[in-house]
Amino acid sequence: MAITAQMVKELREKTGAGMMDCKKALQEVDGDMEKAIDFLREKGIAKAAKKGDRIAAEGLTSIKVEGNEAVILEVNAETDFVAKNEGFQTLVKELGEHLLSAKPASLEEALQGSMTNGNTVESHINTAISKIGEKLSLRRFEIKTKTDNDAFGAYLHMGGRIGVLTVLEGTTDEEAAKDVSMHIAALNPKYISRDEVSQEEVEHERQVLTQQALNEGKPEKIVEKMVEGRLGKYFEEVCVNDQSFVKNPDEKVGKFVASKGGKISEFVRYEVGEGIEKREDNFAEEVMSQVKK
Repeated sequence: MAITAQMVKELREKTGAGMMDCKKALQEVDGDMEKAIDFLREKGIAKAAKKGDRIAAEGLTSIKVEGNEAVILEVNAETDFVAKNEGFQTLVKELGEHLLSAKPASLEEALQGSMTNGNTVESHINTAISKIGEKLSLRRFEIKTKTDNDAFGAYLHMGGRIGVLTVLEGTTDEEAAKDVSMHIAALNPKYISRDEVSQEEVEHERQVLTQQALNEGKPEKIVEKMVEGRLGKYFEEVCVNDQSFVKNPDEKVGKFVASKGGKISEFVRYEVGEGIEKREDNFAEEVMSQVKK
């Protein structure tokens, strides 16, 4: 029997399972909708789908480096208990290895890609959901490349609560690159250097600082000079090159990297759950939710 897109859509709506899983299920049972639902339940995929409306804002970041290629990724779970689960940690490791090998161009492409076991990434995650009992998701990833003359700095803070991958160009000093990543984890800069900050952002900040100075009752003739001084402080907050190095506050990060013969060409900083609206569960409720599973 021909499996139509409408049939796949209907099964997705009934089970919440992934598109490829629904298509495969319908093919296995010759298009019988009820049998397809049973098929997905038996595989643990429909069970996983029921957890789809839960909020997964915990989890881990991870970094995998192989030669001149590296990937940083974030995989989410519902509670930090699961982040310490060996099965979850194995899943994160497997996903990192797959992403670095397959190099998908997008998250959607990544989820539909086939792993070495023949399953799609989406199916592989659903299998882990059925075993672990929580909503899990691959949220994001970035793949970076370098040359033999550059260095990767990989740093995981608090076991993966924050992950930073930095590329230093022109130096092979991996220790220095890791130190820079550690600094970025701590101070969370938005940019590498001042020239990356858009003119619109600079002008907006200048207007805010000008109004602040005027509200403080400062004379207009000295306000402009004050604002430019405060703007320098703003750049120190948002640009890593202008920040005081956490391991040596007397030295700017940019100068530290230059002393190693290199420069920061790019960095990625992931913090678990940033930007996700979290539930306001208290700790006791979280513990009880684990006990009842």
